[in-house]
Order: sequence, then C-alpha cells, then structure tokens
Amino acid sequence: MYLGATTWTFSWAPPYDEALKTIARLGFKGAELTIWSEEFLRDYYRPDTNKQLRSLIADLGLVLSSVFCIPAGIGSVEPEQRADAVEQFKRVLDAAQQLGTDKIIALPPNPFDIDIPVLLGKATSQEWSVEFPGGLDWNQNWIDMVDVLRQFAEACEEREMRVALEPHPHRMMHNAAGMLRIVDQIESKAIGLNLDPSHLFPMGELPNMVAYEVGDRIFHTHLSDNDGQTNAHWRPGKGKVDWRAFLIALKDIGYDGPLSLELEDVPGAAGYPGFHRSPESSPEIERQHSLAKDYMTQLCDELGIEL
Repeated sequence: MYLGATTWTFSWAPPYDEALKTIARLGFKGAELTIWSEEFLRDYYRPDTNKQLRSLIADLGLVLSSVFCIPAGIGSVEPEQRADAVEQFKRVLDAAQQLGTDKIIALPPNPFDIDIPVLLGKATSQEWSVEFPGGLDWNQNWIDMVDVLRQFAEACEEREMRVALEPHPHRMMHNAAGMLRIVDQIESKAIGLNLDPSHLFPMGELPNMVAYEVGDRIFHTHLSDNDGQTNAHWRPGKGKVDWRAFLIALKDIGYDGPLSLELEDVPGAAGYPGFHRSPESSPEIERQHSLAKDYMTQLCDELGIEL
C-alpha cells in the first residue's frame, strides 16, 4: 500500500501542476487527477497537456493512482444520452492512458439522473426527502445503467484498464450490496470498487466489513472521515470511522493499492464554488494533509503495514 492525495482538494479546477508539486513535496507517493466534465476533457486534457502532466508526475517521483470522472447520462432514460456517456468514458480512458494510469474511478448516477440534494445540505432535525415523479420504471432504469457499465467494462478490457465504481449516498450504487449486484450481472474482471468510507459510513456500512465483502474487487481507496450523518470528507482520526479496523481488513484481503486522501471538507480545502467554497485552497490544506499522513503512517507502522 502507499499513501496518496487528490489534486482537486488543492485546486478544484485545472491546471493541476502546482497541486502535483505540493503533493510530492508533502511526501506522498500517489496522486489523483479528475475530469469533472466534458468541458475539462475537451479544454484541458488535450494530448499535449497529458504528455506534459505525465512527464511532470514522473519527474516528481509520483504514481498516478487513478483518474476520477463523472460521465453524464449514465442514469438517463434517453438512449442517446446513455450512448453519449459511453463515448465520453472512452475518451476519458484515452486521456488516462496518455496520462500514465490504467485505472479510472467513475461515479454511478442518481436514479433517472434526478437531481438529489447533497447530504452536507441536509437538515439535522427536519424531514428530508426527495420527490420522484410517478410512473417511473425503476427496474428498467437499473437494467439500462448496468448496460452502460457493461460497455464501460468492455472498453476497459480492450485497453487493458480497469474502472473502480465509487459508492455514493443515494446514487444507484451506494453500498456493498449494490456493488456485488453489479459484479454478478457484469461478468468482467475490469469492473470493481473504489472503497470510500466517507460515502459508505453514512449509508450504514462499516467500511472494514465492506472490504471483506468485496475483497479483490477493490481496486482503489479514498481516505476521509465523518460522523456517519453526512458524507463530509474530514481527515482520518477526526470522525467515527475505525481506521485501525479498516487497515486490518485491507491487510487481511491482500489489498496492495493506494490509500488516497480526499480531504474535501477540511480547513483550507478547495471545493466546488457553488457550495460556499473557494475553488482555490489556502495554506492550511498542507497542514491538514501532513496531519492525516502522520496519523495513517503511525497506524500502518503499528499494524506492520509497509507503505
């Protein structure tokens, strides 16, 4: 296993050169890049930029653990939009290969691509619900999504790459059971899980239990903590996740991949500007990453886990 960090907590939008340099200077071995949208793919992740980023990552002594993406239209009822999602995903794969990684993290859709408020905006004591239109064919929506994901897996197989699905509150795959259902329906070793405690824990899952349940289909991990009420991304040790049990489970199943810090909700973090955040980080983000790195390193040392 090795410790890494996400670039988008240092700078929400590109360019990501300075974020990569900071991650390397802080002593991490891995880094993640993100393709938030079609616009990012078209305007930033061009072949010349990808070549330059790949060279920079190598010069910094980093490993690009994954490229994160959210292909639009996976959950749509419109066949054309689902087809567009597949084509966008293929372009993400091409960019990721140019960048030097064989691993993609993809976010499953909301049902029917309906907008669902984020948990961080959820009231603590008032009723909270989402209204769905009548007459929706939920079974067909699942079948359509699985068909898209099957095409994702096929595109990965053609390129000898893998896609790790990231569970997320209220999305069509939000827990271990959803992941295992997808694995059962898509017979491909190219599709697996990005194990993300800050998304699983508020869904009532024990992250260490998920590790045992999903086993060798875990391709990647994100590390962030929370209180189990929202999917806040605090630094490990500041919430209720049992990180010792989590690491023991990863060791037990033979996981040897990245442990990538995703500290989106710590002081100083960059974030989506429409959610009361700045797209640029402040110097405090470096201190938060150093504290998290020290915490996880000490735990791994105590457990005999080599980083």
